[in-house]
Amino acid sequence: MNFKIGVLSDSFRLPPMEGIRKAKELGADGFQVYVVDGPLAPEVMTARDRQEFRRFCRNLSIEPFALCGDLGGHGFERAEENPAKIERSCRIVDLAVDFGCSVVTTHIGVIPEDPSDPRYRTMKEACRRLGAYAAPRGVTFAIETGPEPATVLRRFLDDLAQPGLGVNLDPANLVMVIGEDPVAAVASLGPYLVHTHAKDGRQLQPCNPREVYGAFADGGFAALEQRMGKLFIETPLGEGAVPWAAYLRALERAGFSGALTIEREVGADPEADIRRAVTFLRRLIGRRD
Repeated sequence: MNFKIGVLSDSFRLPPMEGIRKAKELGADGFQVYVVDGPLAPEVMTARDRQEFRRFCRNLSIEPFALCGDLGGHGFERAEENPAKIERSCRIVDLAVDFGCSVVTTHIGVIPEDPSDPRYRTMKEACRRLGAYAAPRGVTFAIETGPEPATVLRRFLDDLAQPGLGVNLDPANLVMVIGEDPVAAVASLGPYLVHTHAKDGRQLQPCNPREVYGAFADGGFAALEQRMGKLFIETPLGEGAVPWAAYLRALERAGFSGALTIEREVGADPEADIRRAVTFLRRLIGRRD
């Protein structure tokens, strides 16, 4: 299998550069990093800073697989918020170009199943504008899976037919929140896949995706854990319900040969979990680095 292994460097809970160094130390080929705020935010990074960051990655021999440009809240569901969010997202695209990175991942909200829903039209227009800005710059906005079935996301993207839009497939989100088979999701979304998260988990009882993502939007992780902790659980890689061997075979059949970026949002010792995850993925894809 021709996959690269990445790490969402923020999972280490270290400053960005230290997290990227740690990803390299654990044997990752590349990384994803959060750039909405903090020292790597586009408003903070000068032209010289951007050049130095690119040099830092080159000297470390590690590749920026994706930038996390998730602006939080309710994504692009609310028309009155979208002009400012679209503008900030375009600045993150510019940052990706300067970093030599071709993928920006984001949650866009919960796509309604009914295309006549006003929220559907609002989200569609926002994504059209994002894709139109990203595509000529060689960047793809990758919508992260989780809030809706893969078939709904596929129909939304087909409806848009907008270059510059793709999918960041997170199999754990599908398993935990909507109880969907990630293998089937790959079959639905294959042509749009540009990045994946290597994350695992289990659903403890059925839940309402809009309620789950609404809790996250309104209160962040603390509210999500308080209100949803009995519904699902994120686990170390290989200990949840994601059928990893079948899932990776499905990615290969779909022609995906990009990054499996390890994400660990919980746990007392994320470094140990990520180290084991790198070993786990290497074994599955037949690498002996």
